[in-house]
Amino acid sequence: MSVRRAGLRLRRGGAALGLVSMFAVACGSSGGGGTSSSSSSGAASSAAKVASIASEVPGSISSKGTVIVASDATYPPNEFIAPDGKTVIGMDADLAAALGQVMGLTMDVTNVTFDAILPGLSSKKYDLGISSFTDTKERENTYDFVTYFSVKTAFFVKGSGGPSINTLDDLCGHHVSVEKGTTQQDDATAQDKKCTGAGKAGVEVQVYPDQNATNLALSSGRADVSMADAPVAVYVVQQSKGQFKLSGQQYGPFPYGIAIPKNNGMAKAVLDAVKELIRNGVYSQILTKWGLQSGAIDNPQINGATS
Repeated sequence: MSVRRAGLRLRRGGAALGLVSMFAVACGSSGGGGTSSSSSSGAASSAAKVASIASEVPGSISSKGTVIVASDATYPPNEFIAPDGKTVIGMDADLAAALGQVMGLTMDVTNVTFDAILPGLSSKKYDLGISSFTDTKERENTYDFVTYFSVKTAFFVKGSGGPSINTLDDLCGHHVSVEKGTTQQDDATAQDKKCTGAGKAGVEVQVYPDQNATNLALSSGRADVSMADAPVAVYVVQQSKGQFKLSGQQYGPFPYGIAIPKNNGMAKAVLDAVKELIRNGVYSQILTKWGLQSGAIDNPQINGATS
Protein backbone atom coordinates (compact mmCIF):
# COMPACT_ATOMS: atom_id res chain seq x y z
CA MET A 1 0.00 0.00 0.00
CA SER A 2 3.69 2.63 0.29
CA VAL A 3 2.93 2.12 -1.32
CA ARG A 4 5.37 4.28 0.21
CA ARG A 5 2.03 2.97 1.18
CA ALA A 6 1.38 4.01 3.16
CA GLY A 7 3.64 4.52 1.14
CA LEU A 8 6.60 3.07 3.61
CA ARG A 9 4.55 -0.85 1.05
CA LEU A 10 13.01 -8.82 6.17
CA ARG A 11 10.09 -10.22 8.03
CA ARG A 12 9.95 -13.90 7.38
CA GLY A 13 8.22 -15.59 10.28
CA GLY A 14 5.09 -17.04 8.64
CA ALA A 15 4.81 -19.30 5.64
CA ALA A 16 7.61 -19.33 3.11
CA LEU A 17 6.09 -18.15 -0.15
CA GLY A 18 7.35 -19.07 -3.60
CA LEU A 19 7.08 -16.44 -6.33
CA VAL A 20 3.95 -17.89 -7.88
CA SER A 21 2.10 -18.20 -4.58
CA MET A 22 3.22 -14.72 -3.60
CA PHE A 23 1.77 -13.31 -6.83
CA ALA A 24 -1.52 -14.97 -5.88
CA VAL A 25 -1.29 -14.06 -2.22
CA ALA A 26 -4.61 -12.21 -2.23
CA CYS A 27 -6.58 -15.03 -3.80
CA GLY A 28 -8.74 -15.27 -0.68
CA SER A 29 -10.29 -11.92 -1.49
CA SER A 30 -10.29 -9.36 -4.22
CA GLY A 31 -11.72 -5.91 -4.68
CA GLY A 32 -12.79 -3.54 -1.96
CA GLY A 33 -15.02 -5.91 -0.05
CA GLY A 34 -12.68 -8.70 1.01
CA THR A 35 -13.58 -10.66 4.13
CA SER A 36 -10.33 -12.43 5.01
CA SER A 37 -9.46 -11.66 8.59
CA SER A 38 -7.39 -12.43 11.62
CA SER A 39 -8.19 -11.86 15.27
CA SER A 40 -6.13 -11.27 18.38
CA SER A 41 -5.14 -14.93 18.43
CA GLY A 42 -2.75 -14.21 15.56
CA ALA A 43 -0.47 -11.92 17.56
CA ALA A 44 3.21 -12.77 17.85
CA SER A 45 3.04 -12.18 21.61
CA SER A 46 0.33 -11.49 24.12
CA ALA A 47 -0.10 -8.00 25.47
CA ALA A 48 -2.07 -7.30 28.62
CA LYS A 49 -5.03 -4.95 28.66
CA VAL A 50 -4.18 -1.57 30.18
CA ALA A 51 -7.27 -0.15 31.84
CA SER A 52 -6.16 3.47 31.55
CA ILE A 53 -5.67 3.09 27.79
CA ALA A 54 -8.87 1.11 27.31
CA SER A 55 -10.73 3.96 29.01
CA GLU A 56 -9.50 6.34 26.29
CA VAL A 57 -11.37 4.40 23.60
CA PRO A 58 -14.55 6.28 22.61
CA GLY A 59 -17.74 4.68 23.83
CA SER A 60 -18.99 4.32 20.25
CA ILE A 61 -16.05 1.99 19.59
CA SER A 62 -15.74 0.20 22.92
CA SER A 63 -19.45 -0.64 22.94
CA LYS A 64 -18.99 -2.60 19.71
CA GLY A 65 -16.14 -4.62 21.17
CA THR A 66 -14.82 -5.49 17.72
CA VAL A 67 -12.83 -3.06 15.58
CA ILE A 68 -12.81 -3.54 11.80
CA VAL A 69 -9.25 -3.04 10.56
CA ALA A 70 -8.76 -2.69 6.80
CA SER A 71 -5.54 -4.04 5.27
CA ASP A 72 -4.48 -4.81 1.70
CA ALA A 73 -3.09 -8.32 2.15
CA THR A 74 -0.96 -8.36 -1.00
CA TYR A 75 2.09 -6.71 0.57
CA PRO A 76 4.35 -9.29 2.19
CA PRO A 77 5.93 -9.28 4.61
CA ASN A 78 3.82 -6.45 6.04
CA GLU A 79 0.43 -8.01 5.28
CA PHE A 80 -0.51 -11.04 3.22
CA ILE A 81 -2.73 -14.12 3.13
CA ALA A 82 -1.76 -17.21 5.10
CA PRO A 83 -1.62 -20.67 3.47
CA ASP A 84 -5.19 -21.27 4.66
CA GLY A 85 -6.27 -18.82 1.92
CA LYS A 86 -8.21 -16.50 4.23
CA THR A 87 -6.28 -15.32 7.28
CA VAL A 88 -4.41 -12.01 7.06
CA ILE A 89 -0.94 -12.38 8.57
CA GLY A 90 2.19 -10.26 8.76
CA MET A 91 3.64 -7.44 10.82
CA ASP A 92 0.57 -5.23 10.57
CA ALA A 93 -1.86 -8.02 11.45
CA ASP A 94 0.18 -8.94 14.52
CA LEU A 95 0.45 -5.29 15.51
CA ALA A 96 -3.31 -4.83 15.13
CA ALA A 97 -4.01 -7.82 17.36
CA ALA A 98 -1.60 -6.61 20.04
CA LEU A 99 -3.06 -3.09 19.97
CA GLY A 100 -6.48 -4.62 20.46
CA GLN A 101 -5.27 -6.54 23.48
CA VAL A 102 -3.93 -3.36 25.11
CA MET A 103 -7.18 -1.47 24.40
CA GLY A 104 -9.45 -4.37 25.37
CA LEU A 105 -10.80 -4.78 21.84
CA THR A 106 -11.02 -7.59 19.30
CA MET A 107 -9.43 -6.59 16.01
CA ASP A 108 -11.00 -8.03 12.86
CA VAL A 109 -8.39 -7.55 10.12
CA THR A 110 -10.15 -7.52 6.76
CA ASN A 111 -8.52 -7.81 3.34
CA VAL A 112 -9.39 -4.71 1.29
CA THR A 113 -7.99 -3.28 -1.95
CA PHE A 114 -5.53 -0.58 -0.90
CA ASP A 115 -7.15 2.39 -2.60
CA ALA A 116 -10.51 1.51 -1.01
CA ILE A 117 -9.26 1.71 2.58
CA LEU A 118 -9.26 5.46 3.17
CA PRO A 119 -12.67 5.99 1.51
CA GLY A 120 -13.92 3.13 3.68
CA LEU A 121 -12.73 4.95 6.77
CA SER A 122 -14.59 8.07 5.64
CA SER A 123 -17.80 6.12 5.13
CA LYS A 124 -17.35 4.38 8.53
CA LYS A 125 -17.18 0.97 6.87
CA TYR A 126 -13.84 0.42 8.63
CA ASP A 127 -12.62 1.70 11.98
CA LEU A 128 -8.85 1.67 11.34
CA GLY A 129 -6.51 1.23 8.39
CA ILE A 130 -3.31 -0.66 9.18
CA SER A 131 -1.76 -1.36 5.80
CA SER A 132 1.72 0.14 5.37
CA PHE A 133 0.30 3.63 4.97
CA THR A 134 2.83 6.40 4.63
CA ASP A 135 1.76 9.25 6.87
CA THR A 136 1.78 12.30 4.59
CA LYS A 137 0.75 15.90 5.22
CA GLU A 138 -1.80 15.64 2.41
CA ARG A 139 -3.42 12.57 3.95
CA GLU A 140 -3.46 14.28 7.35
CA ASN A 141 -5.90 16.83 5.94
CA THR A 142 -8.57 14.14 5.99
CA TYR A 143 -7.36 11.42 8.35
CA ASP A 144 -5.41 11.12 11.58
CA PHE A 145 -2.35 8.87 11.69
CA VAL A 146 -0.38 7.30 14.52
CA THR A 147 3.17 6.56 13.38
CA TYR A 148 4.70 3.19 14.20
CA PHE A 149 7.45 2.33 11.68
CA SER A 150 10.04 3.93 9.37
CA VAL A 151 10.56 2.80 5.79
CA LYS A 152 12.19 3.70 2.47
CA THR A 153 11.16 3.03 -1.14
CA ALA A 154 13.20 0.66 -3.32
CA PHE A 155 13.40 -0.09 -7.05
CA PHE A 156 13.53 -3.63 -8.45
CA VAL A 157 13.98 -4.95 -11.99
CA LYS A 158 14.34 -8.25 -13.81
CA GLY A 159 17.32 -10.26 -12.63
CA SER A 160 18.65 -10.56 -16.14
CA GLY A 161 18.68 -7.62 -18.53
CA GLY A 162 16.90 -5.19 -16.23
CA PRO A 163 17.84 -1.51 -16.49
CA SER A 164 20.07 0.19 -13.98
CA ILE A 165 17.85 2.47 -11.89
CA ASN A 166 19.71 4.37 -9.20
CA THR A 167 17.33 7.26 -8.43
CA LEU A 168 13.96 8.61 -9.49
CA ASP A 169 15.71 10.61 -12.22
CA ASP A 170 16.66 7.34 -13.92
CA LEU A 171 13.00 6.45 -14.51
CA CYS A 172 12.86 8.71 -17.59
CA GLY A 173 12.00 6.60 -20.64
CA HIS A 174 11.00 3.53 -18.63
CA HIS A 175 7.79 1.59 -18.00
CA VAL A 176 7.16 1.55 -14.25
CA SER A 177 4.63 -0.64 -12.44
CA VAL A 178 3.15 0.66 -9.18
CA GLU A 179 0.21 -0.11 -6.94
CA LYS A 180 -2.84 2.13 -7.17
CA GLY A 181 -3.21 4.74 -4.47
CA THR A 182 0.37 4.50 -3.23
CA THR A 183 2.98 7.16 -2.81
CA GLN A 184 5.04 5.24 -5.36
CA GLN A 185 2.33 6.10 -7.88
CA ASP A 186 2.59 9.74 -6.84
CA ASP A 187 6.39 9.73 -7.05
CA ALA A 188 6.53 8.06 -10.46
CA THR A 189 3.84 10.39 -11.83
CA ALA A 190 5.69 13.45 -10.51
CA GLN A 191 8.90 12.15 -12.06
CA ASP A 192 7.18 11.81 -15.45
CA LYS A 193 6.47 15.54 -15.37
CA LYS A 194 10.06 16.29 -14.38
CA CYS A 195 11.40 14.14 -17.21
CA THR A 196 9.23 15.67 -19.92
CA GLY A 197 9.80 19.15 -18.52
CA ALA A 198 13.52 18.61 -18.96
CA GLY A 199 13.03 17.49 -22.55
CA LYS A 200 13.60 13.81 -21.76
CA ALA A 201 11.44 10.80 -22.48
CA GLY A 202 8.64 10.51 -19.97
CA VAL A 203 7.82 7.77 -17.48
CA GLU A 204 5.06 5.37 -18.50
CA VAL A 205 3.39 4.82 -15.13
CA GLN A 206 1.44 1.56 -15.09
CA VAL A 207 -1.01 1.47 -12.19
CA TYR A 208 -2.27 -1.87 -10.89
CA PRO A 209 -4.88 -2.72 -8.24
CA ASP A 210 -2.53 -4.58 -5.90
CA GLN A 211 1.11 -5.53 -5.44
CA ASN A 212 0.61 -8.97 -6.96
CA ALA A 213 -0.44 -7.44 -10.29
CA THR A 214 2.40 -4.94 -10.04
CA ASN A 215 4.91 -7.78 -9.71
CA LEU A 216 3.33 -9.70 -12.57
CA ALA A 217 3.66 -6.68 -14.85
CA LEU A 218 7.39 -6.75 -14.26
CA SER A 219 7.81 -10.49 -14.66
CA SER A 220 5.78 -10.51 -17.89
CA GLY A 221 7.77 -7.67 -19.44
CA ARG A 222 4.96 -5.11 -19.51
CA ALA A 223 7.04 -3.03 -17.11
CA ASP A 224 10.82 -2.87 -16.88
CA VAL A 225 11.05 -1.49 -13.33
CA SER A 226 8.84 -1.62 -10.27
CA MET A 227 8.76 0.29 -6.99
CA ALA A 228 7.59 -0.67 -3.51
CA ASP A 229 8.34 -0.10 0.13
CA ALA A 230 11.82 -1.48 0.76
CA PRO A 231 10.77 -4.39 3.03
CA VAL A 232 8.32 -5.55 0.38
CA ALA A 233 10.76 -5.08 -2.51
CA VAL A 234 13.42 -7.04 -0.65
CA TYR A 235 10.94 -9.81 0.11
CA VAL A 236 9.76 -10.00 -3.50
CA VAL A 237 13.34 -10.19 -4.78
CA GLN A 238 14.40 -12.83 -2.26
CA GLN A 239 11.39 -15.02 -3.03
CA SER A 240 11.87 -14.67 -6.80
CA LYS A 241 14.91 -16.99 -6.88
CA GLY A 242 16.81 -14.68 -9.20
CA GLN A 243 13.94 -13.55 -11.41
CA PHE A 244 14.14 -10.05 -9.86
CA LYS A 245 16.93 -7.97 -8.35
CA LEU A 246 17.10 -4.71 -6.42
CA SER A 247 18.42 -1.70 -8.30
CA GLY A 248 20.01 1.53 -7.15
CA GLN A 249 19.46 3.48 -3.98
CA GLN A 250 16.54 3.41 -1.63
CA TYR A 251 15.05 6.82 -0.88
CA GLY A 252 13.34 8.12 2.22
CA PRO A 253 12.80 7.40 5.06
CA PHE A 254 9.09 7.97 5.59
CA PRO A 255 6.82 7.10 8.55
CA TYR A 256 4.15 4.43 8.43
CA GLY A 257 0.96 5.47 10.17
CA ILE A 258 -2.18 3.77 11.43
CA ALA A 259 -5.02 5.54 9.60
CA ILE A 260 -7.96 6.75 11.70
CA PRO A 261 -11.06 8.75 10.73
CA LYS A 262 -10.33 12.41 11.46
CA ASN A 263 -11.10 13.53 15.01
CA ASN A 264 -13.12 10.42 15.91
CA GLY A 265 -11.42 10.17 19.31
CA MET A 266 -9.37 7.03 18.67
CA ALA A 267 -5.99 8.62 17.97
CA LYS A 268 -4.94 9.10 21.62
CA ALA A 269 -5.87 5.54 22.58
CA VAL A 270 -4.03 4.10 19.58
CA LEU A 271 -0.97 6.25 20.26
CA ASP A 272 -0.81 5.18 23.90
CA ALA A 273 -1.32 1.55 22.88
CA VAL A 274 1.62 1.75 20.47
CA LYS A 275 3.73 3.31 23.22
CA GLU A 276 2.74 0.49 25.56
CA LEU A 277 3.77 -2.16 23.03
CA ILE A 278 7.13 -0.46 22.66
CA ARG A 279 7.52 -0.27 26.44
CA ASN A 280 6.56 -3.89 27.15
CA GLY A 281 8.66 -5.35 24.31
CA VAL A 282 5.81 -6.80 22.24
CA TYR A 283 6.50 -4.29 19.45
CA SER A 284 10.10 -5.48 19.21
CA GLN A 285 9.00 -9.12 19.27
CA ILE A 286 6.61 -8.54 16.36
CA LEU A 287 9.24 -6.79 14.23
CA THR A 288 11.78 -9.50 15.03
CA LYS A 289 9.32 -12.22 14.05
CA TRP A 290 9.04 -10.67 10.58
CA GLY A 291 12.68 -9.56 10.24
CA LEU A 292 11.77 -5.86 10.30
CA GLN A 293 13.79 -4.60 13.25
CA SER A 294 15.60 -1.99 11.13
CA GLY A 295 12.36 0.00 10.79
CA ALA A 296 11.67 0.25 14.51
CA ILE A 297 10.90 3.65 16.03
CA ASP A 298 10.80 4.77 19.66
CA ASN A 299 8.81 7.99 19.28
CA PRO A 300 5.33 7.30 17.84
CA GLN A 301 3.33 10.44 17.15
CA ILE A 302 -0.10 11.55 16.08
CA ASN A 303 0.23 13.07 12.59
CA GLY A 304 3.99 12.90 12.36
CA ALA A 305 4.29 13.28 8.58
CA THR A 306 7.61 14.58 7.27
CA SER A 307 6.34 15.64 3.85
